[in-house]
Amino acid sequence: MNTADAKRVLETALICSQQPLQVRDMGLLFDDVLEIETIKQLLLELQQDWAQRGVELVSVASGWRFQSRPEMREFLDRLHPEKPPRYSRATLETLAIIAYRQPVTRGDIEDIRGVTVNSLMIKQLEDRGWIEVIGHRDVIGRPALFATTKHFLDDLGLASLDQLPLMDAAVGHADALQALAGSDAAVQAELDIAPALAATPDDGGESFF
Repeated sequence: MNTADAKRVLETALICSQQPLQVRDMGLLFDDVLEIETIKQLLLELQQDWAQRGVELVSVASGWRFQSRPEMREFLDRLHPEKPPRYSRATLETLAIIAYRQPVTRGDIEDIRGVTVNSLMIKQLEDRGWIEVIGHRDVIGRPALFATTKHFLDDLGLASLDQLPLMDAAVGHADALQALAGSDAAVQAELDIAPALAATPDDGGESFF
């Protein structure tokens, strides 16, 4: 199979898939004849092929996928004018603390925010698939440790937590994460984590970041 045909197979599989595809799974398309590094190179070439289009090929936490570019959101919203769900500032602050300080307990979040964390707020984030319990702290009561999920990163169009804005960027550019979120219809929910972080009271300890 030549390079052009291999790229066409990858392109078709990615467009037709409802979920991001891992590189190792894409190897099955070619009976594992193509090496992983070859597939990665073809994916990079596909990215360039789509560079001037309204859809882009990106690598997120769960794999590779095609998605609309952020600047297309204005037009796509006209097809679905209904308002997406909105999240309270307290919910966004809680999500931001978990994202940047994970793993954290409910007590950690309360110490940082200075107020009691509503259980329904934690459940809302769990139901959304953005956070999960990954263990328990080895102290009295063994409180649950919360962390963000791959789904959270996928919704923001990120491959890893390292791609989240740094402290200075978040404070200086309040719409940093909102711009990232705008690339995926699943998170068109006013997900302005950055300004929430900027408004979160410091506990006098180390930086959130």
